[in-house]
Amino acid sequence: MSTPQDTETSPTGHAPRAERQSINYCPYCSEETLFPLEGGGWECRSCQRAFAVTFKGLSAGRGAPGHGGNA
Repeated sequence: MSTPQDTETSPTGHAPRAERQSINYCPYCSEETLFPLEGGGWECRSCQRAFAVTFKGLSAGRGAPGHGGNA
């Protein structure tokens, strides 16, 4: 049985996970020389770019109205 505390943080009823998969490649140069920045984000020491990756949510899928599908 889930408690109200568990369902308040996620629409699926699961508690959020802090240990997400880390990024492996720079989205600009594809090198693997990434280092975490204080306060969040990543630094690529090959191309000298700093960036952050955020999770926006799950898409409804290809067949959903408004997503280019035919439904």
